[in-house]
Amino acid sequence: MAAVEKIGVIGAGQMGCGIAHVCALAGYNVHVYDLSQDRIEAGLATINGNFARQVSNGKLAEEDRKAALSRIAGSSDMNDLAPMDLVIEAATEEEAIKRKIYAQLCPILKPEALLATNTSSLSITRLAAATDRPERFMGIHFMNPVPVMKLVELVRGIATDETTFTTAREFVATLDKTVTVAEDFPAFIVNRILLPMINEAIYTLYEGVGSVEAIDTAMKLGANHPMGPLQLADFIGLDTCLSIMQVLHDGLADSKYRPCPLLVKYVEAGWLGRKSGRGFYDYRGETPVPTR
Repeated sequence: MAAVEKIGVIGAGQMGCGIAHVCALAGYNVHVYDLSQDRIEAGLATINGNFARQVSNGKLAEEDRKAALSRIAGSSDMNDLAPMDLVIEAATEEEAIKRKIYAQLCPILKPEALLATNTSSLSITRLAAATDRPERFMGIHFMNPVPVMKLVELVRGIATDETTFTTAREFVATLDKTVTVAEDFPAFIVNRILLPMINEAIYTLYEGVGSVEAIDTAMKLGANHPMGPLQLADFIGLDTCLSIMQVLHDGLADSKYRPCPLLVKYVEAGWLGRKSGRGFYDYRGETPVPTR
């Protein structure tokens, strides 16, 4: 298999921008694709801002920032991904959307190109079956925020071949990340453990055991968590939390994974957390205020 030099990233959202950021910093040429030029420009501005923050914090030299930025391009034309050696899909956590992307992408890619998904919960085997290269497809799941978090979960589908896995493992090592290997079960390792904890925190709020502030303070000071579970849910996005809980509930058929009705209600209200301005906290003022 040819060496990985050119990386394509599908999605200029929080995850896609983070993946592009770490790949460019590691010396790869990166091309980001999204549906509109506006999204691309907003994504590139986010990456530039994150690089600038690293410079101001003394974690990155100015010349390294300029060099990394020069290695990132973006467009709303999927055909620009044709020369890529590895394409990482970081689109919305909806299987139908991912399948539609693969149907458009696969005919464009060169036959030897690897395809990976950054899904946090969906079946790698099932997604791979929607492509023309299941043996060259796998899960490369980065944690959010990508530039900060050291872990990457590698997940093989039933058809993923050993060369693909080895190449992915070597690629992740060049990004200064630590690999953990997970089997292809719903939500893998991190979210299999993390999301039920968040869901239980929401049940604790729903049942009136404690307020938003009480629950987050209890877990920060009582369990030494850097961020309370409700604050973390807002950071992840309540729609993403709900989606992962639904995957766990559907995939494992166990009532302990039932999404809390309050989580469902917040998502139905469009209160998705930080990105929408309101979730378990209201972010529209100078400081976040609990909404319950």
